[in-house]
Amino acid sequence: MSELSSLFADEVVTNAYTKILRVPGIDGPVALITLDNGFDHTKPNSFGPAGLAAFDAALDEAFAAEPAAVAVTGKPFIFAAGADLKGVPAITTREQGVELGRLGHRVFRRLRESAVPTFAFVNGLALGGGLEVGLHCHYRTYADNVPALGLPETMLGLVPGWGGTQLLPNLIGPDAAVTLILQNPLDNGKVIRAQQAEQIGLADAVFGSADFLEQSLAWAAKVLTGQITPARPAIDRGTGWDSALDRARALVAAKTRGFAPAPARAIELLELARNTDIGDPQSLSAGFAAEDEALADLLMSDELRAGLYAFDLVNKRAKRPAGAPDKSLARKVTGVGIVGAGLMASQLALLFVRQLKVPVILTDIDQERIDKGVGYVHTEIDKLQGKGRLSPDAANRLKALVSGSLDKAAFADTDFVIEAVFENMDVKKQVFADLEQHLSPETILATNTSSLSITEMAADLKHPERVVGFHFFNPVAVLPLLEIIKGAQTDDATLATAFATAKALKKSAVLCADKPGFVFNRLVTRTLGEVMTAVDEGTPFEVADNAVGALGMPMSPFTLLALVGPAVALHTGETLQAAYPERFVSSPGLEALVEARKPGVWTYVDGKQVVDPDVAALWPQGDRPSTAEEVLERTRRAFAEEIRIMLEEGVVAAPEDIDLCLILGGGFGFWNGGITPYLDRTGTSEAVNGARFLAPGVASV
Repeated sequence: MSELSSLFADEVVTNAYTKILRVPGIDGPVALITLDNGFDHTKPNSFGPAGLAAFDAALDEAFAAEPAAVAVTGKPFIFAAGADLKGVPAITTREQGVELGRLGHRVFRRLRESAVPTFAFVNGLALGGGLEVGLHCHYRTYADNVPALGLPETMLGLVPGWGGTQLLPNLIGPDAAVTLILQNPLDNGKVIRAQQAEQIGLADAVFGSADFLEQSLAWAAKVLTGQITPARPAIDRGTGWDSALDRARALVAAKTRGFAPAPARAIELLELARNTDIGDPQSLSAGFAAEDEALADLLMSDELRAGLYAFDLVNKRAKRPAGAPDKSLARKVTGVGIVGAGLMASQLALLFVRQLKVPVILTDIDQERIDKGVGYVHTEIDKLQGKGRLSPDAANRLKALVSGSLDKAAFADTDFVIEAVFENMDVKKQVFADLEQHLSPETILATNTSSLSITEMAADLKHPERVVGFHFFNPVAVLPLLEIIKGAQTDDATLATAFATAKALKKSAVLCADKPGFVFNRLVTRTLGEVMTAVDEGTPFEVADNAVGALGMPMSPFTLLALVGPAVALHTGETLQAAYPERFVSSPGLEALVEARKPGVWTYVDGKQVVDPDVAALWPQGDRPSTAEEVLERTRRAFAEEIRIMLEEGVVAAPEDIDLCLILGGGFGFWNGGITPYLDRTGTSEAVNGARFLAPGVASV
């Protein structure tokens, strides 16, 4: 314990305070333990060695009072966010990892093995080890406003290691456990709310937040007197468990292609849990020991360190964008104009009106297109109302804020105008020239271009200083990245307003220099180009497409090509070829695909993915096929080279911003930390560039 404590020297200790209560209807005292690290809700409770020791001591005090029941709750809005992971980089031996697992199990299982009934009164956020505290208790109540419940460990590169893999499937069933332990974490860290917890049997009762503790104690009294017996459904340990594991294997294969160790270990532990008797301490000990071993192995893996690095990027660096001007320079946005009313523009309109709640005006070349765009926004708002995410009044207010106009003079009172028209420089320059005569000199002119020069787009304007790149990713509602591009004359007030607007839209912004393709599209186009060149040379489509799963991309290159659209990919490639002809080369196959207006490489026959015969016929191939290993190596080397050049050009401030763009813009795997930790780990960075991108120990053991 002392050795572990020294590793977690920076631990923000979560204290545990025991209070002895008298509750009407309960014969005997109730020991209520409150978890509280002394800070407000912005710094959640967590469990490091000292916090676990404090909880252990509070349990000593609680049981010493010979209570009728023991209950655990949290500070306002927070129950507990799980293990304190700040000390993980200091763990240097597997034995230290085993000890950390054993410590958590030893403390938490006191709640499960207590002869006195134990209750978790979950009054706020409960993630990871916080949720596992509740699983160890005999009964659980949740406040109806709890915003986030889940077991995110597999996303980070761990497994629920303090009882979760053994207790959860034996409480709510294996299929629901697969959802919480694997599906939700691998779906960008999805969480559930209290009402969903009640539906799946995770919560025994849900009460209003205003008097949650009082209601929970009154409910506990009824449990203790036998007036209420919470349901504990029978668990299907046969075909139901088999089906759940089959689903787990399929979704892990689809999400990670077998390159992330933590989800695979979680499946092993869920398989073990089939035979774990949670009422038998000996059986539980065997299951918990397996969790300890898995935890120790994963703590010593580079994938976990990369996952924690990625988590830190998303939760810290993304909130403090490198290079952003002082936020005090930002102007207020009270009205938004959107040029274009197609699908992308309509998605933008929905986002702006929902988050900013200001008037949004769309314009296009004819009324039919405008009506369609406004209609899309109204329909999506109605859907949100139908799902209970908006009240009827709120939905009506939002719909009233969205309008369309053929006359750009309608934009006169807007503060922020964004164009989402065809990706053509001449078209975009003409749009801005037309707009400028109707707008105040301080109105921001933003472009959603994915690759074109902001500087060139602004060059002929009277006020080029108010033009900024504001590149969203599709689908707009899902992907959190926003690339903000500074043109040669973009001033700090414009840039500050862009960053403030991004934050108001709940997007994570990264500042990019005005270079072709910016970050995400430049790197993905280079990678896709290597794969297509391999096919041009004679590599079978299946071999090339399946070769690069280790990179951590959420979908294969040709699946991505179909999603983006071959014509869009070709246009972006041509922009980059014009700028960097020595590294970006045209693909005769892609050109043929676009000319034939084919939507992609793949088609489906009897539910099986196969190469479209028409594509196979029209795509010219040489006689120099590569192996899968050779395709992977060339794509790795291309990534390493292009990232080095981008950093030399100052496209972003640091490698961390490259990784942030790939994670947030394209869902690159946490287990690779984006891409640069993976390139360092495989030796590619040094082989290509002569140096690592990150220092040893950063995103690695």
